[in-house]
Formats: sequence, C-alpha cells, structure tokens
Amino acid sequence: MPYCHIRDIDLWFERTGNGAPLLAISGSRGDLRRSPNLLESPLANSFDLLAYDQRGLGRTSKPDKPYLMADFADDAAGLLDIVGWERVRVVGVSFGGMVALELALRYPDRVVRLALCCTSPGGEGGASYPVHLLQRLRPDERARVMVSITDTRCDAGWAEANHETYEELIRRFDDDRFKQEPGSQGRNDAPAGGTSSTRYLGASRWD
Repeated sequence: MPYCHIRDIDLWFERTGNGAPLLAISGSRGDLRRSPNLLESPLANSFDLLAYDQRGLGRTSKPDKPYLMADFADDAAGLLDIVGWERVRVVGVSFGGMVALELALRYPDRVVRLALCCTSPGGEGGASYPVHLLQRLRPDERARVMVSITDTRCDAGWAEANHETYEELIRRFDDDRFKQEPGSQGRNDAPAGGTSSTRYLGASRWD
C-alpha cells in the first residue's frame, strides 16, 4: 500500500475489506507491521477498513518537534481527503480514541459514527495513564507495566496463576524489532525533541 504526503509528513496507510467506510485509529505502539493489528480484526469482514501509522510511529514520518492533538486529527482528516471519503465511521483505540475525539471536534461533519475503545478524553480529570513516564524505565520494567495497564485483568494474582502466559506477554512487549529505527522509543540517542513516543504521548495530556 502507498505512502501519501499530508502536511509535514509522509504517512503510511493500508486498506482492506468491503462495506461501509471505516477509519481505524490505533493507539500507542501502533505500527501496521506488528501483528495482530486493526487490519487483522473482524472489522474487515464488514467494513471497507482504512488504517494507518500515526505521525511518530511505524513507517510514517517522525518529525523532530512537539506534536499536538490537532496535528493528529488533521493528519486523519488529510488521509480521508486522499482516499476521497467525505464522511466516515471512526473507531479509535487507546491513544487513537483521543485522536478520534479530536477529529470529531475539529471536523464534526465528517464523522458519521464514533466508537471509542479503552480510551479517555484527556484533560483535567480525564487524562490517561502517564505513559511518558515509562521512558525512564528499563525495557523489561516498561514491558511489565505496559502489560498491566493494557489489560487491567493482568494483575499480580493473574500473573502468578498464569506464569507462562504472562511471561509470553512480557516477551512480546519487550521484543521490539523496530526499536533501533530513528526516533523510536527504544533508542538511547533520541533527538532534541525526545523520542517520537514521548512527543505524541505529551500531546495526549491535552494541556
């Protein structure tokens, strides 16, 4: 599938399935090279499903500057222009849900339906977990925290009762084959603006 140029980035997107148009916006660590992803979900059985790597993630550009929620929403709207979708259903997961909300606020006439999954509105009293703090942790520690906040059922009791499954989840989070790419959260030589993950996670606080 192609890249498209939107504003200040080259954005990677993919499309699959048949049916009504549906824009799928992924969360933190969202990278269409990772499996499973939204394109592999049952949504493709019922919708013309459009997914993409957000700025700072995957194969999309990683500008070395702070990201705003407006940037993410404008990127999504720009992608809709590229594929020729005037109005669309939108599903947002985690951080992608925050982007979906911003898209609906900035472009209300373009969002037909909105589905928000494991997300928050941001701002005072509604901010999500401060994921930017995870950058200070060792990769193995970060992986364990990510497992616990990604699915709150994976508490200490569950981990003890399902040791092998728990360790496999840790391995998946810790084994990032793309972490040495420029700007990725796994690199130690981050640019002045921080890794791409800290830049977009900073935007998620909606200050």
